[in-house]
Amino acid sequence: MFKRLLAITAASALLLAACGDKTTEDTNDHEATPVKVAFELGSKPITYVDEKGEPAGYDVDVMKLVDEKLEDYTFEFVGTTSDDLLIGVEQGKFQVGVKNAFYTDERAKKYIYPKNFIGLSSAGLVLQKKNEAITSLADFAQQELTLAPIAANNAQYTVIDEYNQENPDKPVKLKAGEDFGVDVVQWVNEGRVDGGVMIQGMFDKQVKDEKGPYHKFKDDVIYQEFAVIKTWPLFNKKEQAFADAYDKAVEELREEGKLAELTEKHYGRNLFDVLDEVER
Repeated sequence: MFKRLLAITAASALLLAACGDKTTEDTNDHEATPVKVAFELGSKPITYVDEKGEPAGYDVDVMKLVDEKLEDYTFEFVGTTSDDLLIGVEQGKFQVGVKNAFYTDERAKKYIYPKNFIGLSSAGLVLQKKNEAITSLADFAQQELTLAPIAANNAQYTVIDEYNQENPDKPVKLKAGEDFGVDVVQWVNEGRVDGGVMIQGMFDKQVKDEKGPYHKFKDDVIYQEFAVIKTWPLFNKKEQAFADAYDKAVEELREEGKLAELTEKHYGRNLFDVLDEVER
């Protein structure tokens, strides 16, 4: 009888131990939270869809690496327009959006800006070759040249507006456009305006690249950088925990040198080399 009780007790102990292990396993084996990552279409090399129909570009590649580091989340990339991205993230249709976004106080009221920026972007003026002596916004303003319209909700508008506030005696002629962006290269080449604000990566893909739509203008228009600016992902206001997780992951990626590698891949230069000089 005693031996029988010992056998039953031992069996019970084994069963309880097995149940304990199963409980621990079930606790750790939770499902990852799905999140939608919106990205702007047609902004090569920053955010676009490649020849295979896959999301691509600097911002997208960074977020793919972030996805690999975050076991608690699984990313779904959704290509869309700039306006839909901004509205969608604000309303919660998307949890986060990437579009080479600059920081603005107005956007900070609508979205969560994480602690860590996602990348760096060269902003400059597209000019006709004859105006190559112009190398800064100050030069452009001094000659009272005309600038292509920029939509008021485009952060590029904010950059020029901030310059004008700091230089009220000689501001750039800034005009708000109705559309988010105009065809800057075409407008400048045609002489409709003297210059336009553009991101270097996009200028290179449109003009310098042999497959670019405006490669035929490569000897007629030039790009003059006036600033390197930090860029950010925009998180929905309810996604603070997700933004915190992103912060940890992207900080690790930067320390590993992955972000610098991606700027070389997509922009042809390591923009992190000039990070100490970045003011915005």
